[in-house]
Amino acid sequence: MSSTPPPLPSVPQLLRRYGLRPKKRLGQNFLVDTGSLRKIIQVADLSVGEDVLEIGAGLGGLTVLLAQAARHVVAVELDADLIPPLQEILSPYSNVRLIHGDILRLDPAELFPSESQSFSVVANIPYYITSAILRHLLEGKRRPRQMILTLQLEVAQRICATAGEMSLLALSIHLYGKPSVRARIPAGAFYPQPKVDSAVLRLEVAASPRLADTDLFFRLAKAGFSQKRKTLRNAFAGGLGLPVTQIGQLLEAAQIEPSRRAESLSLEEWGRLVENYKAFLAGRNEA
Repeated sequence: MSSTPPPLPSVPQLLRRYGLRPKKRLGQNFLVDTGSLRKIIQVADLSVGEDVLEIGAGLGGLTVLLAQAARHVVAVELDADLIPPLQEILSPYSNVRLIHGDILRLDPAELFPSESQSFSVVANIPYYITSAILRHLLEGKRRPRQMILTLQLEVAQRICATAGEMSLLALSIHLYGKPSVRARIPAGAFYPQPKVDSAVLRLEVAASPRLADTDLFFRLAKAGFSQKRKTLRNAFAGGLGLPVTQIGQLLEAAQIEPSRRAESLSLEEWGRLVENYKAFLAGRNEA
């Protein structure tokens, strides 16, 4: 760990030096504004003894600040072309482990094997892979204590939605913790500049999911959201392959009006649905 690191080359300079261009297919918009980078560090509020998993190290601007703030940083980068410049940028930092790989194929329990040591996740991730990354990290054997995510502003706001405006993504995240938007980052803070602003989202991860049977929850939630314009009665009938009359009885037992839609349900109401659906399945198996 260096107390007086050398100044970083600018992103355009690094790209020119290595003959690279940002790749749209990977959603590469590098955060270059120093104030915005430091804002992420402030939101993370890391301790000097903490471990950090960074997803999408890019060209190392945030990685360097994480290395200065944390005990150990595991920086994962999918793009092989970015590894050489990252090695250059991160060479002064002995507490950074750089991995070329796909986070969806990596197990955090292997990256951070000590169960007594908590870790935080910091990531600047494109929209198209947000849901997959979140489920991979939150459903694993070892969950982070918090996740600090730089997302499109609209996506971050949707994640923080309450009952009445819930998406399947928002509902899934509320299952595992408490999300909140902590800062806004203008489009001009990135290179190349995207068309929309971004936000820094903090997810405080619960020690365990708020509902015990996550498999059954996701089965019901996917069925309910599979046809968003339909009522729960009709969406569940199609998604679960059950007669409408049985779906009506299930919803009535959970004290949920069958004419409602999936986005209107709170997590607590989904919990009642899970318990009643579990009882329904048990009764059918006994019969």
